[in-house]
Amino acid sequence: MQKKLGRNTVVLLGIGHTNAHVLRKWKMKPLENAELVCVSNFPISTYSGMLPGALSGQYPSEKMEIDLVRLCASAGVRLILDEVVGVDPLEQRLLFRNRPSLAYDALSIGVGSVPTFGDVEISDHNPLISVKPMQTFLSRLRDRLEACGGGGNPRVAVVGGGIGSIEIALCLDQRMKTNPTSLGLESGQQCDISLITGGDRIGAGLLESTRDKVESHFQRRGIKAIAGSRVAQITPSGLVLKNGATEEADVVIWATSAIAPPILKALSLESDERGFVLTKSTLQSTSSDQIFAVGDSGTMQDQALVKAGVFAVRQGPFLWDNIRRLLENRKLVNYVPQANFLKLINTADGSAIGEYKSRSFQGRWCWALKNRIDLKFMKMYQDYSPMEMAEVSADPEDVMRCLGCGGKIGSKLLGEVLKELEVPAHEDVIIGLENPDDAAVIRTHGGQVTVTTDFFASPMDDPYLVGQIALLNSASDCCVMGAQPTSALAIVQLPLGHPRAQLQVMRELMAGSVAELKKMNATIVGGHSIEGPRLTAGFTVLGRQLTDPKTKGMLEEGDLLVSTKPLGTGVLLAALMQGLLPGKSYLPLVNTMLLSNYIAIRLIQDYQISAITDVTGFGMAGHLAEMLKASGKSATIRMDEVRLLPGCQALIDAGIESTLAPDNRLVTDKVQFIGDAALPANAALFDPQTSGGLLFGIAESRLPEVLDFLGHEGFEETCVIGEVTANPAATSALTVVS
Repeated sequence: MQKKLGRNTVVLLGIGHTNAHVLRKWKMKPLENAELVCVSNFPISTYSGMLPGALSGQYPSEKMEIDLVRLCASAGVRLILDEVVGVDPLEQRLLFRNRPSLAYDALSIGVGSVPTFGDVEISDHNPLISVKPMQTFLSRLRDRLEACGGGGNPRVAVVGGGIGSIEIALCLDQRMKTNPTSLGLESGQQCDISLITGGDRIGAGLLESTRDKVESHFQRRGIKAIAGSRVAQITPSGLVLKNGATEEADVVIWATSAIAPPILKALSLESDERGFVLTKSTLQSTSSDQIFAVGDSGTMQDQALVKAGVFAVRQGPFLWDNIRRLLENRKLVNYVPQANFLKLINTADGSAIGEYKSRSFQGRWCWALKNRIDLKFMKMYQDYSPMEMAEVSADPEDVMRCLGCGGKIGSKLLGEVLKELEVPAHEDVIIGLENPDDAAVIRTHGGQVTVTTDFFASPMDDPYLVGQIALLNSASDCCVMGAQPTSALAIVQLPLGHPRAQLQVMRELMAGSVAELKKMNATIVGGHSIEGPRLTAGFTVLGRQLTDPKTKGMLEEGDLLVSTKPLGTGVLLAALMQGLLPGKSYLPLVNTMLLSNYIAIRLIQDYQISAITDVTGFGMAGHLAEMLKASGKSATIRMDEVRLLPGCQALIDAGIESTLAPDNRLVTDKVQFIGDAALPANAALFDPQTSGGLLFGIAESRLPEVLDFLGHEGFEETCVIGEVTANPAATSALTVVS
């Protein structure tokens, strides 16, 4: 979380060509007294112009991808990966399915378009693959081709007729002729490819001479073109056309003309007949001056523009300028689209077909030109080096902040947040948040009360996620003692900044924590908040002891050691803070931290485990060493059984580690390595975990049922990493076999 929260919030919904320009410019020089928030369904943004090249094998897929996790981290920009369900233009709030709304001062919508299906009837168990979302197109295509199996050439039907579908047909043909195994086929297998279009010829919107060149390529390479009839039905065996003809296909790739994605309808903004947001020449929605719609997402009034990436790219500088002007209450400028633009078609054979104005041309120089344009464009967005830190100018609204109790968050802000929260009632809470008292009163039922506290400085820029993870991290110690959480007190330090921005952060943070408390049948009863340099969050959790506590010192000889989560959160979070975490590793990291250790209560009650702990700041080696010392036992673990989060090993190999890892390695005098102790994989044992998994001992006879239980609870990465042994005065309690 950035150190100072700005007054204004700019939100980019979807990071297509136009919005990506704003993100890049922000990294170069952020707007003063403002924050930028990027909202996306994916941690990766894909450049459509290079998808055919990646399909043909001319580029690795990484070349066409913008890693939003790394780019946002390097730019000091907040990234939200969640589903948007609407917008409230009057209140200026973006609405999410699973989290609180997000206030904005300027919102730019750039969610692109999707292929249209019209009145096509789609049967169950069909071979359909849509080009969108492009982030997953190549993997979905490979899965579908693999499912075709051996014994004959798969039949692929590409439906469309425009430049995109032409490139897909040509590039897929090239890939299958040069490297079929890379897309799931057997060596020597080929594809029978056809392209179906409702137009009189393939190449809608192109010059006749350009169409001639495309058809010549198709004929020379054996790609069948079927024109003059649209698709009526997609069946398990292929396509039925409206003229009654059939086209058998094992794979149907849908790459037709563009219509608006469903999210644009959900936003309920004024739109054109295809569902795209109607805009003024300033790119502002006709429904709200604070909302922009760009690229394919917008349709300018009185303009009949085709949906092409070139317009989205050209809109970038206009959008950046107009966002600044909007926040500064200055007159906005008009975007004037170019009358003509260069069209280049990748034929995947080292050549390309080009068209500009009334001329058509082709050759290797056309491919060299397209390649240079695409690589130059992507280079601007694949620079993930951290932005230079500029001096923060004085804000006239700032005053010297008091420390001590004078640094507390204002009561008005707290009151607004608490008023919005749906705090669950709990029978054990006698005096809670509804009373203006300085402490909560909790009923104990005359039994034992378990109390624990934990907090951390946030390594992430998403307050809702921070609230979830902080609560789960804090409640975990209660659960591993066999105590049912009943109530929690929040400990929050908000970054300095504008009160409205602080309110937004606090709202999201508390909503995330309350969402997790509800799942545990617990509630929030109070807490303390203060201002400081960065977002810090944690909780004191009270629990009702359900059974005799399971302490760390109850391991028994012969126990199998079970770990419920992969290791590596410390390494990955360190990489995230340095702008080095690959976007493909982000969601696995988040998802593992959101797996709740609330299941520890069931493990203790129903599965006769011997001892249990959670793996957190001291790492696997440190926490296991604590258990062994307390139990008077030794243990052997096998590194080839220890699971790591995706991307963790590569980051360890690159020398990335948490700042706490060196201290955690101080327990190495208790660890004996069999094999190479310097193997980079061993570093995972000392990696501090945030909201880490459970580590417990269990008799081998009980293992199958506990693994079945954990699998049904979402802990698919659970694994047996070793066993407990006797400790006949051994010098090292823990033996690691590498």
